[in-house]
Amino acid sequence: MENVRNLAPAPQPTSGIIASSVYSAGKRVADISVEEAGEWSARPGHVVWIGLLEPDRNLLLRVQAQFHLHDLAIEDAEHPHQRPKIEQYGDALFIVARTAQLIDGRVTFGETHLFVGTGYIVSVRHGPSTSYAAVRQHWESCPGSLAKGEDFVLYAILDFIVDNYMPVLEQIEDEVEQIEDKVLLKPMTGTDIERLYMLRRDLLRLRNAALPLVEVCRRLTSADLPQVHGAMHPLFRDVTDHIRTVQEKIDSLREVLAFAFEASLLVGQSQETAISKKLASWAAILAVPTAFAGIYGMNFSDMPELKMEYGYPTVLMAIALICAVLYWRFRKNGWL
Repeated sequence: MENVRNLAPAPQPTSGIIASSVYSAGKRVADISVEEAGEWSARPGHVVWIGLLEPDRNLLLRVQAQFHLHDLAIEDAEHPHQRPKIEQYGDALFIVARTAQLIDGRVTFGETHLFVGTGYIVSVRHGPSTSYAAVRQHWESCPGSLAKGEDFVLYAILDFIVDNYMPVLEQIEDEVEQIEDKVLLKPMTGTDIERLYMLRRDLLRLRNAALPLVEVCRRLTSADLPQVHGAMHPLFRDVTDHIRTVQEKIDSLREVLAFAFEASLLVGQSQETAISKKLASWAAILAVPTAFAGIYGMNFSDMPELKMEYGYPTVLMAIALICAVLYWRFRKNGWL
């Protein structure tokens, strides 16, 4: 099944009703008002598809009156920040999914609430999310698929949500590769470490947003949901496979970032060790003339070397020879 992906965030339209259409045999037959939706959904072979963006309570109550939606579902749809889940209220399903976009280098999350029942599907978007106009336009060009009903529209939206996790991960992956290239050249700065921490935290939040959809899709493939036909089960299992792919990519990126941080620490420690070796080497070399000067700087009258005719040049040659030998040994061992 061909997937739809919108790589660039679409401009957000004004809040309220984005689209309200009725379909028959996979073809759009009319654009309708909310007050007409209940009548159209009751007609055999017709499906009403309504898209809402951050609706107010009055609009949600108008939709509720048409499809007899449960009060608890309406309350959840009115207040975002719900965890991903699926609930069954009578003959209707209520599904919550988290959407994700990368804005100014940070992963931001929105929500989509879906009401699904016989002859209708209503999507309610909150926060940052890509418009589902691309889904609608794509499948309107494939009426044979859209004719499968409201459960197929549900699949198309969930598949679109999961597929749009990938552009976020791809952009993060590009940044992670840049971090990998830099980390072996020099230790991370405080800014780099802060960014690495932010990326790991955003990836964890994205994992927590995507992974619960596995349970949602599992429920959608169970036999106890009459709203989903058995022929649709392979499609929802395909969405589960996509979620697993997203999960694996998130886990691999988090591991790479952890390794990058550890590598940066090792590089920093290696450089510190190299500097310590150099300082210790030069300290050992400088200790030789210091020791000689300290010995011969003492004011004792009975020091035998004081009467030697060639004592001074001998001492200087000894100092130079010992320092040269030490320098050669340290250089040979890679300390200098």
